[in-house]
Parts: sequence; structure tokens; C-alpha cells
Amino acid sequence: GFLPLQGHVVRNWKVRWFVLLQDKLLYYKIEGGKKEPSPKGRILLDGCTITCPCLEYENRPLLIKLKTKTNTDYFLECCSREERDSWALDITGAIHAGHPVQVQELHRMKNSFKLLENISLHNIVERMYDSSTGIKLTRNLDQGNRYKETFTGSALVDWLISNSFAVSRFEAVTLASMLMDENFIRPVGVRSTEATRSSDPSEKFLDDSTALYMFAESSKKNTSSREEVHFNISELSGTIVKQGFLVKQGHKRKNWKVRKFVLRADPAFLHYYDPTKEDNKPVGGFSLRGCLVSALEDNGVPAGVKGNVQGNLFKIITKNDIHYYIQASSKAERVQWIEAIKPLT
Repeated sequence: GFLPLQGHVVRNWKVRWFVLLQDKLLYYKIEGGKKEPSPKGRILLDGCTITCPCLEYENRPLLIKLKTKTNTDYFLECCSREERDSWALDITGAIHAGHPVQVQELHRMKNSFKLLENISLHNIVERMYDSSTGIKLTRNLDQGNRYKETFTGSALVDWLISNSFAVSRFEAVTLASMLMDENFIRPVGVRSTEATRSSDPSEKFLDDSTALYMFAESSKKNTSSREEVHFNISELSGTIVKQGFLVKQGHKRKNWKVRKFVLRADPAFLHYYDPTKEDNKPVGGFSLRGCLVSALEDNGVPAGVKGNVQGNLFKIITKNDIHYYIQASSKAERVQWIEAIKPLT
């Protein structure tokens, strides 16, 4: 699948097509909408160590870090926590393929639930406040309001795991719920506040990148006017239905670029992002109301498509008659995207 990879010489991010084998992770360039036949590079997994979640980059919270036995670091970015955890589990399984006991231990840790004995919530909060290793506080938007010094539910879960306070996301959510119950942290914004009304204790804290929290004694929210926001808040406020990397043909140059697509409902929009950029702002997007979406045949190059593309194409035509040509990584993925988009048109 597609994953952004940080370069070793120039520390920029490039999207590569990754193939996981039993002893190595290969990555390929995509040129003109087609994977090059020979790999651009390889990561040898023998003696490799994996860090997930990796919180070394504040603007990229969904990283996996691989350190080879020659001490070369590779940083790979995923689209979602689910995708990240799936890649991490598969890579870890490949690293320990010759050691079945370690693979069993990995699955046991993933599915176990055992909080640390005599755990100190005060100690956790003290560590959270640490200026260098604590949880990163950022400004966040929610329904047009700008909140200072907040963190997301998923960021706290990642932080608890990376600091060895929990070994699974389930444990981390339980710990975070305890921190909220003891009034160390509090929810802010609509999504996290509404979750606290749930009758199920396990659903009161959300392991979600759209649920906002802050330290309980932090200052009240500071809001900014809508005029200060440089993108349309309403179209980005919908529930995320699906997200992933796809290859898109440009409108002017007709070249093919890998983009991170995010499909939202209520309101129904499809936005796409440049995964090589540090900011998390869409580079384009459109309303799905009145759109037509359909698969394109793989025999030959359809009209309107430039280049010798890999296949698995589909087309979206907006109500303003703008044509978007998009390429999935497989026929199954193409079907999944079309089926997710159609009900929202």
C-alpha cells in the first residue's frame, strides 16, 4: 500500500508504494500513475526494531519508526490509527517470523487488559505536563470555535502507550477515562462532551482524532471569528466515513499524484491532501451532492486519462461537470471507495 516515507538526505516526505515480504519491506516510486518495476529501496527486517506509536513529529501523529540493525531510521506515515496499527502488527510479525513465541506474545499484549499495579494518576499527569516529553498541546477548531492548549483523544492514547503506561489502546482508553473521572482532564467541544453522557463507561472517553480534551485547570476556550479561519469549517466538520491513499490525475498538467483522500458525511464532501506537506490542510475537495461516480474499464486508456496508468480507475463527475480521475491500488479497493461514495451523492 501507499505510505509517505521521510528521505534520508533531504528530510522531506515522499509517497512510496510498499510491499511487505517475510524478511524485508520494499518500496517503489510511482511515475505517471504506474509503479516502477524495480524497487527504489528496501528495509531489511532482520534485527530491526519498531516503534509504534512514534511521537517524534508533532504534525505527524500516525508514524511508525523502524530502526535497522545498522542504526538507520525509517519513518512511515499512515492515514489512520487502524491502518497504522495494522501495518505495525504485520511488520512486527515479519520481524519475529522466525520466533513464534515472540509473535504469540505480541498478540497476547495486543489483546490483553491488565493495568499497571499501584499506578499513580498524579505521576501520569506530572509526566503529561513535562515541557520536553509531555503531551503536545495545540490549538484546535471545533464547530467554528478555536480552543487553546488542547490535545485529541487519540493523541493521549498514543502518548500513554509510547510512555509505557499502557500496552494496548484499550488499556490507554481506560486510563484516560480514569484521568477524566478524577478531574485531571476534561472534554471540550461537542464530540467529546457528548460522549461523557454515555451510559457505558467505556465510551465516555473517545480514542478519536476529532475529540478534544484539555487539562482541567486550563483556561476557558478562546474562540476566534470565522473570518480568521482560512478554510470552510462546515465542509470539514462532517463525520469521516473513509480515508486512504489514492492516485489522482491533475486538472491542468494531467500528471498523477498520490493524495490522501478523506470522505465525510453530513455534510458530504470528498477532500484530498498532499501527504508530503507538513500542514494538515486539504489541497482540494468538492461536495458530493449531485455527483456521479463510476468504475472505468481497465482494458486500454479511457478518454480523458493521460499516461500509461496502472488500472483500477474510477471517475467522479461533479454537478458542475468537473471530472476527477482517481486510481485505487486494487479492484477491491476501487469497489470499496465507489460503494462508500455512492450513498452520499
